[in-house]
Amino acid sequence: MTHRNGRSSRVSRRGHRNKRSPCVSRRGFLAAGAAVGSAGCLGDAGGAAAPSDDGPVAVASFFTFYDFARRVAEGTPIRVENLVPTGLHGHGWDPDPSITRRIVDADAFVNVGPDFQPWADRALRTARDDGAGTASINVREGIDLLDLADTVDEEEEIEGGKDPHFWLDPGLAKRSVDNVAEGFAEIAPDHRDALEGNADAVRSELDDIDAEWAAIFEAAERDVVFLAAHNAFEYVGRRYGATVQPLVRTLAAEGDVRPTDMQRAQDTIAEHDIRYIGAAVFEPRRPARQLRGETGVEAYYPVTPYAGITPQWADRGWGYVDIARNINMPTFEAVLDAGEPDAGFDAEWRNFE
Repeated sequence: MTHRNGRSSRVSRRGHRNKRSPCVSRRGFLAAGAAVGSAGCLGDAGGAAAPSDDGPVAVASFFTFYDFARRVAEGTPIRVENLVPTGLHGHGWDPDPSITRRIVDADAFVNVGPDFQPWADRALRTARDDGAGTASINVREGIDLLDLADTVDEEEEIEGGKDPHFWLDPGLAKRSVDNVAEGFAEIAPDHRDALEGNADAVRSELDDIDAEWAAIFEAAERDVVFLAAHNAFEYVGRRYGATVQPLVRTLAAEGDVRPTDMQRAQDTIAEHDIRYIGAAVFEPRRPARQLRGETGVEAYYPVTPYAGITPQWADRGWGYVDIARNINMPTFEAVLDAGEPDAGFDAEWRNFE
């Protein structure tokens, strides 16, 4: 087993995290694409006023930044809509032409920048060609991305390529919140103070998440973990000082699992005496089941790069912060050997389907 040097103590299970907060079910509301909320809940909360129907409309191409955007817009006339349907992964999704029409009709398009979602790039070109005037809010403006050469196999094309999954690093995610607030201030200048105040609150929550992540990694008994997922978690490993080994070395969730990938996975699991692994919520579970059957892995638990939301999470009103605390953090505690999964999480997510 690979252990961290000098690491002997563990933090108590979930002792550093807030308990899950209940929210009203919003599946139908999310399906309609409009939401406002507060404190990480995807619904009306805390007495916040809903935006008026005649206010600016912003549409988002990715769940994480929809969540940040609707938080930043809270209490202003800006209506934020999530373009990615509930239950779908935002990276690799190829929408129908109606989505382009929604972007063309919107006042602003919150996107992850060029060369990440090809359909979003095409929609922006269409909006420009149509003279739509849709403002493009590039959430990764000013953020330095990791070079692909540092995160993928030598077999992949990496010339000038970058790893786009910066939002898994809470410190970098804060910059995207700034970009959203700045973009929204352009379409609703009279509400700049409210937007900046909301952005401050979101950044503060990301600081809390950062500290909670750091506590988990500090308590870790190992520094090599394995995820039956595509290569989306390098930023997590870099920020907190661990090696996160993905099953699929490509950056897309739909990447094929090659025999060499499975052999490398089996070798990694054996070399480091790994008991628990992560499995991606929005990717096939078959490789995780195979590894559990053919190696010393006892169980797999869920991980997600916050690229989409399941119907169950929508019913619970979860946003980025809630998913971090209720899905990714408990799984990383398990795979890092920083604490045994608690009974409720284990019952719901152990070897999930």
